[in-house]
Amino acid sequence: MTQYKLVIAEKPSVAQSIAKVLGVRNRKDGYLEGNGYLVSWCIGHLIGLADAAAYKETYSKWEQKDLPILPSDWKLEISPGKSGQFKILKELMHRPDVEEIICATDAGREGELIFRNVYYMAGCRKPFLRLWISSMEDTAIKEGFANLKSGTDYDNLYRSALARSQADWLVGINATRLYTCLAGTLLRVGRVQTPVLAMLSERAAQIDHFQKTPYWNVHLACPVPGGTVSFHRMKLFDQAEADTLVSICQGKPVSVTSIQKEKRSFSPPRLYDLTTLQREANRYFGYTAQQVLDTVQKLYEQKLCTYPRTDSQYLTEDMEQSTLSLIQTCLQVFPFATGVEFTPEIRRCISNKKVSDHHAIIPTAEIAEADLSKLTEKERNILFQIGMRLLCAVGAKHLYEDTKATVLCAGEEFTAKGRSVVSAGWKQIELQFRQSVKAYRNSQKEEADGDDVQSGELPVLSEGQVFPSNEASISKHFTSPPKPYTEDTLLSAMETAGNEHFDEDTEKKGLGTPATRAGILEKLVKSGYVKRKGKSLLPTPDGIRLISIMPEELRSPLLTAEWENALMRIERGEITEQSFLSGITDMVTSLVRDNTSLAPEDRQRFASASGKQSIGACPWCGAPVYEGKANWYCSDPACKFRLWKNSRFLDALKKPMTKAMAAEFLKSGRVHAKGLYSSRTGKTFDADIVLDTKTDPDRGQMISYRLEFPDTGGKRKPAHEK
Repeated sequence: MTQYKLVIAEKPSVAQSIAKVLGVRNRKDGYLEGNGYLVSWCIGHLIGLADAAAYKETYSKWEQKDLPILPSDWKLEISPGKSGQFKILKELMHRPDVEEIICATDAGREGELIFRNVYYMAGCRKPFLRLWISSMEDTAIKEGFANLKSGTDYDNLYRSALARSQADWLVGINATRLYTCLAGTLLRVGRVQTPVLAMLSERAAQIDHFQKTPYWNVHLACPVPGGTVSFHRMKLFDQAEADTLVSICQGKPVSVTSIQKEKRSFSPPRLYDLTTLQREANRYFGYTAQQVLDTVQKLYEQKLCTYPRTDSQYLTEDMEQSTLSLIQTCLQVFPFATGVEFTPEIRRCISNKKVSDHHAIIPTAEIAEADLSKLTEKERNILFQIGMRLLCAVGAKHLYEDTKATVLCAGEEFTAKGRSVVSAGWKQIELQFRQSVKAYRNSQKEEADGDDVQSGELPVLSEGQVFPSNEASISKHFTSPPKPYTEDTLLSAMETAGNEHFDEDTEKKGLGTPATRAGILEKLVKSGYVKRKGKSLLPTPDGIRLISIMPEELRSPLLTAEWENALMRIERGEITEQSFLSGITDMVTSLVRDNTSLAPEDRQRFASASGKQSIGACPWCGAPVYEGKANWYCSDPACKFRLWKNSRFLDALKKPMTKAMAAEFLKSGRVHAKGLYSSRTGKTFDADIVLDTKTDPDRGQMISYRLEFPDTGGKRKPAHEK
């Protein structure tokens, strides 16, 4: 009997790339076969934690008395619509000719969880190896298969991933149900998304309550050959003082008392990790974090860049020579690098100690042969951006000279500042990239960003120089409120949230991880708690109302940052997942115990905001059900439960759906109806109409109706699908 090795990837596209390298060419249903290998895939999160109702039937209804829900033996379930692929994987795992399994899901925490959930739910006990690669290049895949690791080497990574998943379940299920019951309307609460929403709400409050304060700047314009040079006194909060300065200085001589010059430098930036790439892509192109993640993932699968879900900005020692060769390729391939000549300083990008699971994001050697014109605009922009950052990171320092001139006029001191470039260095590459970016050219304001602001050069001045006269003027300004968060600034804030409370040697991870932050922002937008306005992220009234009733433990970025740090410690084997989850369980238990009701004014605020009256609870998720034009619908956007006003089954019985019937279906699952019409006999009859809500393994959740006849022993007619 031929023996096979079963390779399980995360996505079909990745499986196909691996199969090509391994010489596996025979296509089967849900896998490829050949050359001693079977290569299949998971379709992302194929298996996940089961919903609360899987533990107890009564949990299908959202009742405050059932809280907290704390599973002692966690259950898994197949994601809707994915049972077919799971069946294939399970059969492959249990085939007698499969002697070994190779986990080839994405090399990270989530990838590990995806494989392990399938492995355990399939009841597989065969040994497995781990493919751990940072690039989908053929050479990287070959090298990875030549250096497969034992699956047990990544047990702690799996434990960390599982603990994260279970913690999110515990907080999400219990807090969402608790506050939904308290408020009488659906409220979605999350371990990470709620502190992020709190940050947005606090910033919005700061902006709303900001009281602008006027201030004045005084300017002295002095003639020089070819124009003027201006000296300034900035931010005077007393208008009378500013007016006095103008009156006493107008037309008076101005003498230069000192010229201070200081040579400075900007070191090249570090290579991209995912968060930094997302931030700057938002700044350059206005792309959302999710758009960047999706795009760079596609580039990775096309073998054009390395693994994206990384938190490192460094490369490893063994990459030095290949990266030097890659830099020369980038100079030839990327149009913005035309004419750039420099000696790469690669060593500043190398550090084995600062690379954990994956190194920084860089292009691959495949860019030399690829037809980049076939990429989408987003893909091309992101790939060019990654290439730009690599060239900048190994470039020379940007050298400049700052000049500060101090003058006296009528005994009052004024200053002027200027900056001149000594050597552009790495900034020349960035400038050429920015000039090539359409989105950036259309928004030159982006250039004025912190340290990137470069003052113009001052004319040649000398100490003791005197200007016979000046034209004095005054300008009025106002203090500015904090700016709304953009995805750029919010990602930065998430990355550092709570860091000030940790010791210097503590590994700081902030809110979420590079791999999850984009999804968190998208969840907030889809849930209706956050809206995008241009590049700004703003909390909606619903989001602000939610945060207004959240206790500190759910609002605090510090607590969530501590949890993220604990997950890293699980990954390193320093603490157990049980100790981490014990803390989560205690917090959830206290939350339910200490929050038994809302203040009447809070509850009234939510009732007034909805403007709708619920007719009952959704039988699928427990959220309130409201009346629409064509149906009664679940208020949870993620839930597809609907009771349609026009139903073929009810129309055939000549029994139109009413609001009272819909409410009774939700309450008891059945309605006793009189005068139902039989198309077979042409007569009327009485019966119970029973609402069946079920989950089909292949089609997901479904609704159907059937009839029961209590007076005839409960004989049923066959169900008719709605």
